[in-house]
Amino acid sequence: MSAARQGVVDARRIVVKVGSSSLTTATGGLDADRVDALVDVLAKARSGGEKEIVLVSSGAIAAGLSPLGLRRRPKDLARQQAAASVGQGLLVARYTASFARYGVRVGQVLLTTDDTSRRAHYRNAYRTLDQLLAMGALPVVNENDTVATDEIRFGDNDRLAALVAHLVRADLLVLLSDVDGLYDGDPSQPGTTRIEEVRGPEDIAHVSIGSAGKAGVGTGGMVTKVEAARIAAAAGIPVVLTSASQAADALAGRGTGTLFHATGRRSADRLLWLQHASTPQGHLVLDDGAVRAVTERGSSLLPAGIAAVEGDFVAGDPVELRSADGRAVARGLVNFDAKELPQLLGRSTRELARELGPAYEREVVHRDDLVLLEG
Repeated sequence: MSAARQGVVDARRIVVKVGSSSLTTATGGLDADRVDALVDVLAKARSGGEKEIVLVSSGAIAAGLSPLGLRRRPKDLARQQAAASVGQGLLVARYTASFARYGVRVGQVLLTTDDTSRRAHYRNAYRTLDQLLAMGALPVVNENDTVATDEIRFGDNDRLAALVAHLVRADLLVLLSDVDGLYDGDPSQPGTTRIEEVRGPEDIAHVSIGSAGKAGVGTGGMVTKVEAARIAAAAGIPVVLTSASQAADALAGRGTGTLFHATGRRSADRLLWLQHASTPQGHLVLDDGAVRAVTERGSSLLPAGIAAVEGDFVAGDPVELRSADGRAVARGLVNFDAKELPQLLGRSTRELARELGPAYEREVVHRDDLVLLEG
């Protein structure tokens, strides 16, 4: 066994993500045998008490299709939310019953990006998950599809799983789907080869990654899985990508699937969410001095450095910071409403405090609520 695979075996806190296609039929509805097979593997992996597992599970919308008489996944958000409302209860009930065979308690945790990019909500999400694990329960995490809008959705559970792995400070992320790894071409075609290990982006720069899963009931494909693996690996978390049928081998460190080596170190927790899970509600155009202050000196953004405001946002919303030529340089949580900002632009905080009061002697975006964007 390689040292990297031994690291998989030694992982104590593990996030496992399973896709809709691995839990349901193509027409919707949960496949009890598939759920039980996955639960068998996860229960055995944690049976010695040395490992903690968080399960990020798709399948709520797919599970709700058949009970609502829907033949396929609807495209409109309202009917997706209706299907999720019906299916989420069925999904958690199935997991609860299946894990009960091993005396394992299940706790449901539903998240939106809003829950995890705002400071107080983020702390609450971490505390809930950490306490569930401390009390011996197995958290089942899903996106809160029933209330999420297009603006506050993760969009796919692969990305959610990568961010949850960072949130709970996991030692390993396992992505399970209907494909047994990343291939250098279409795995259904002869002559393609499974890529066993990825040590960095350059290892797969030549690979053309498809976008569709086999079953047609989920939203993700190989593109979202590789992106999730990149996010987790850059945050210091190794990733194994394989099929649900090979979950046991993956957790045992055997040479299944594709292993993505960790490529970076952990960043400040919330900043990873801000970068990868938030949708900017507007943008601020910075002058050249402010761009340098934010990107080179790690400074907060002050009113004096803002040239223009666009969008309709309120205090606490994520906004994009752009240079004068339109290049996105950072993303952050703004401290003022869009309607307040125009009267503040180009002015010093001391002047604003003197004229408008002490509440205006503060940053527009504090450096602790700001993340630089690549490129």
